[in-house]
Amino acid sequence: MDNQVSGMIRGCDIFCGAGGSSAGARAAGVDMVAGIDKCSKATATYAVNFPDARVVTDCLENVDLDAFKDQVGEIDILLASPECRNHTCAKGSVPRDESSRATAMHVVKYAAALHPRWLVLENVIYMRPWSRYGELKDHLRGIGYHLEERVLDSSDFGVAQKRRRLFLIGDRDGPPQLKIPSHSGLRKSVRSILDIKGTWKTTPLFRENRAEATLERFHRACDALDRHASFLIVYYGSDGSGGWQSLDRPLRTVTTVDRFALVEHDGEMWRMRMLQVPELKRAMGFSKEFRFDVGTRRDKIRLLGNGVCPPVMEAVVRSLVSGA
Repeated sequence: MDNQVSGMIRGCDIFCGAGGSSAGARAAGVDMVAGIDKCSKATATYAVNFPDARVVTDCLENVDLDAFKDQVGEIDILLASPECRNHTCAKGSVPRDESSRATAMHVVKYAAALHPRWLVLENVIYMRPWSRYGELKDHLRGIGYHLEERVLDSSDFGVAQKRRRLFLIGDRDGPPQLKIPSHSGLRKSVRSILDIKGTWKTTPLFRENRAEATLERFHRACDALDRHASFLIVYYGSDGSGGWQSLDRPLRTVTTVDRFALVEHDGEMWRMRMLQVPELKRAMGFSKEFRFDVGTRRDKIRLLGNGVCPPVMEAVVRSLVSGA
């Protein structure tokens, strides 16, 4: 029986990471039957959260696609989040690794082999100027996909984070019929993801060997805010914000390294701590039930920073398959 007729939509996630895209697709009613990623900590996390899926830890080019097809069966939707670090502006002037960027071309290979009706490719918006992006789209059209691009911000989907990403969406049966709802009038703030005071250990802000740059960020925030107002110091970014942000707006983009320090006054002194994994997990829009049990704190932050916000993928997939 055709899966779509029976009401079962079966999904495969390549470059699956910890499973953010798959969590979103599952929430939209898709049965995620397979995930592939070369990172063992990512696939171990994926396997915990999708225990019935076929999970492969390997580079995509090493997977025997004929055997993989026999193992997973028919696929209706293919999700893909190719390596993005060599597209993003976060690398600054560091030379780009073209072999890393070219991993996106595996989407064509897997779409041709698995023949899903739908595909969703997610990446940083800086993928669009890539010299082979047009070639990628031409190849996908050549194997039968009608394509549409969307740039979506996670803060428009009930996620307490500003995270703009490119979604390249394909449908074999015709132009994608997308009516993606957003919640732009109900944006969540940083406050909504913070654990209660006292949950995590803090340290005095003014202590020996505190970096001068950190103190400069602190003073810029204090100059702009009410006395003793809490705020975040933001590392690894130069967008003119002064290296800090208010707690009353969505978090800036979660990255693969520790980036956000919460600064609070305890009535006697200023204290600070880094945001913790449960808080960053909420800032990505993962549910309470989604488990990040594998690896060190640094490993978990890397998985989160490389991830896809589930509510955004849920909205995209739900809109895409709603007419099936």
